[in-house]
Amino acid sequence: MNRTLEKLLPWLAKKPQAADAVRVGIRIDPIFLTAVLILLGWGLVMVTSASMELGERFGNPFFFVIRQSVAIVIGIGVVMTVILRQPIARWVEYKSVILIASLLMLFVVLVPGIGHAVNGANRWISLGPVNIQVSEFARLGVIIWMAGYIATHTIKLQNRITGMFGPIIVIGLTSLLLLIQPDFGTTAVLAATLFAMAWLARAQWQMMVGSTVVLAVLGVFVVLSEQYRIERLLSFSNPFADPFGHGYQLANALIAIGTGGVFGRGLGESIQKLSYLPEAHTDFIFAVLSEELGLVGVVVLMLLYGVIVWRGFVIAQMAWREHQIAGAALAWGISVWLGMQALINMGVNMGVLPTKGLTLPLMSYGGSAIIVALISLGFLMRVYHEAALVAQLREHQASKRQREGANGAAVQTQEVSL
Repeated sequence: MNRTLEKLLPWLAKKPQAADAVRVGIRIDPIFLTAVLILLGWGLVMVTSASMELGERFGNPFFFVIRQSVAIVIGIGVVMTVILRQPIARWVEYKSVILIASLLMLFVVLVPGIGHAVNGANRWISLGPVNIQVSEFARLGVIIWMAGYIATHTIKLQNRITGMFGPIIVIGLTSLLLLIQPDFGTTAVLAATLFAMAWLARAQWQMMVGSTVVLAVLGVFVVLSEQYRIERLLSFSNPFADPFGHGYQLANALIAIGTGGVFGRGLGESIQKLSYLPEAHTDFIFAVLSEELGLVGVVVLMLLYGVIVWRGFVIAQMAWREHQIAGAALAWGISVWLGMQALINMGVNMGVLPTKGLTLPLMSYGGSAIIVALISLGFLMRVYHEAALVAQLREHQASKRQREGANGAAVQTQEVSL
C-alpha cells in the first residue's frame, strides 16, 4: 500500500484494491501551470533586457540572466525531485523542526562574520560567489509551520481565543528578527499572510480583530522609529520634490512608466534602465516592463498574477472540501503571499506605496527569491494533486457502492420472481 495514500485517507489501508483503481501519476492544474510557465519565461526575457547594460560591467552582458537561469533549474529540480514526491502530511509532521530552522536562519544572518550586508541590510549569507537571502527561505518555512498548526489545532483555533497564542508568538519572534536586519517589507508581508491564513481557516474573530489592531499600532511605531523609513514615507508621496536625493529611484521609475504609454517603446528599448534607474533588474523591473511594453504589458502581467492567485484559492477550496486542512492552509498562505508581494512591488514602482525592497515574484532577478517562489508553487501543485487524488478515490468508492447496491437490488428482484 502506498504510504502517501495511507496518509491522505487512512481508511484506504483496509481497502488497497481501491487505490489500484486510481491511475498513478501526478495530477497538475493545467491553467495554473500555464500561467506559471508564461511568467517564468517572460521574467527571463525581462531580466535579460533590464540587466544587459549592467552585465557588461561584469564582462558578459548575459551575466545576470545566466545566473537566473541556473537558479530556475535548481528550483525546478527541487520541485520535481522533492516537493511533488512528498505528501503535505510529511511536512506537517516536521513543522516544529522547520520553524526552528527558519528562526535559526534569521538569527545566524545577524551574527557578525556570517551575515553579509548589502545596502545597509544584513539579509544575506555569502557562500563563495553565491549570496543566499535567508529571509526568503525562512518566510516559506514559517508559512509551512502555520499550515501545520492550523491543521493540528483547527478546533482550538476556531473556538478559543487561546488558539491564536502560538501564531502570535511566532509572528512576534520572526518580526523581531526581520526588523533587526532590517527588512520591514518582508515583516509586513509575512505577518499579513499568517493572519490571512488564520482568518481563512475561520479563527476566533475577537482574537483576530484584537491582534490586527495591535499589529497595526506596532507597524506605525516601527515606521516612525527609524529616520530612513520616515524619509521613504515622505519621499514616495512627492518624489520630484527631491529628484536627485531620496526621490531619485521612484522619480526615474515614474518616468519609465509614464513614457511607456499604451504599447511601450518596444522590448529592449528602455532608456531608464541605462544607469538612470537603480535596481532596474530587481525591485524596479516592473518599471522597465512598463516602459518597454506599455499599458498592454502591464494588464497582461496583472492578469497572469490574477490567474495564479485565483487558481491557488481554487486549489485551497478543493483541499478544504476533501478535509485536507494543511494543504488548504498552505495554498492560502502561498497564494496570499505571492499576490500581496506582486501588488506591493507594482504599487511601489507606481508611487502608490513607499519603497519596501520587495521583488516581483517570478520576474525580478534574484536566485534565492526565484528558487523559493518555484518551491512554493511546487507545494501548490502538490496540494492540487492530493486534493484531486482524494476526490477521485472518493468518487471511485461511491460508484462502487452504487454498483454493489444495484447488483444487490437485482439479485433480490430475481429471487422474488423465482
